[in-house]
Amino acid sequence: MITLTDKAVKEIKRFMEDSPDCDDHILRVAVAGGGCSGFEYKLAFVERSEYSEKTHNKYEQGGLTLIVEKKAELFIDGTTIDWVDELSRRGFSFENPNAATSCGCGESFSV
Repeated sequence: MITLTDKAVKEIKRFMEDSPDCDDHILRVAVAGGGCSGFEYKLAFVERSEYSEKTHNKYEQGGLTLIVEKKAELFIDGTTIDWVDELSRRGFSFENPNAATSCGCGESFSV
């Protein structure tokens, strides 16, 4: 399961409200090869029709729907996604209990 903190939910909802093209969209959490540690986290808004019960797990949190590809969840199960808004850094952070190492910026990891 992927968990969104209250701050992350609030920021995602704010973005969706400010983006009229996100009306019938849901959040997809994915993993892709790349980054300085091997895998990168990917967040994207996709149309609800992209959800497939065969290939995705679906979660409802704080009034948001998010989907994760089942094969990606093997690498990120248990991850908590938070929103950080500090002087030196602003963006989403990922706390992944499966990561053996992470890069300095926290955007990529290895397992």
